[in-house]
Amino acid sequence: MPPRWPRKPDRNDPAFRRLDDRMNFAVHVAVFLAINSGLWFVHNLNQADWSWLTPLSGIWLGGLLLHLLYIAVIADYSPATGKS
Repeated sequence: MPPRWPRKPDRNDPAFRRLDDRMNFAVHVAVFLAINSGLWFVHNLNQADWSWLTPLSGIWLGGLLLHLLYIAVIADYSPATGKS
C-alpha cells in the first residue's frame, strides 16, 4: 500500500517538501542503478570495448552525490516566513 500524506499536499509545507525531495532522490538512485547495471552487464557479457562507459558512470554518480548533498545539507526545509 502506498504511503498516504495526512493532509493536502503543498510544496509550501516543509515536511512535504522534504519527503518529495527524498522520493525524487530515490527515483534518481533507482534509475542510475537500473541503467548502469544493465550497461555494465552487457559490457561484460559481450566483452565490449566501451571506453565511454566508465566516464558516464562516474559523471552520473557525481551528479547523484551532488543531489544527495543538496537534500542532506543545502536544502532549507524550515517553514516559509510570510513575505510582504
